[in-house]
Amino acid sequence: MTSGLPAGVPRPILRWPHPCLRRPAAEVPEVTEEVRAIWADMIATMEAMPGVGLAAVQIGVALRLAVVDASTARGQAVCMANPEILHASVEPRAHEEASPCLPGVSALISRPRAVTVRFLNLDGVVEERDFVHLWATSVQHQIDHLAGRMYFDRLSRLKRDRLLARARKATER
Repeated sequence: MTSGLPAGVPRPILRWPHPCLRRPAAEVPEVTEEVRAIWADMIATMEAMPGVGLAAVQIGVALRLAVVDASTARGQAVCMANPEILHASVEPRAHEEASPCLPGVSALISRPRAVTVRFLNLDGVVEERDFVHLWATSVQHQIDHLAGRMYFDRLSRLKRDRLLARARKATER
């Protein structure tokens, strides 16, 4: 577990089309013990899925908080408040993306291969960090969630409609 965080408890994931998933999250004015407790719960939730990232809106917390851990060893979660992309590479990287908010489906999404992100870290200090490959994909995916967007919003209308139809069928089974 990331040092400086209390032990977290997995929380329930909101399911699409919950309205919280479509609203932009609020800025976090400062990193407090309450914020650290939310991050701890987010990490526990992400590990229980299992997944490589989670945005606070996915557990019903409308704050610009995200966690990402794309390490193979795990336990390397990066906690971010108010993440924003400062620079994105021109080179794209396609990756099969999914969300626990819409279980049973995924789609190949192309995003920049690398990004530089500014955020408030665990200590409440502004940090700029470069992310590449799966880390970059996950960070961008979480930032989309914080803006009220889902990964399938990056698909053509036809592909998005097909994906949502498959998701409906999967939940009916």
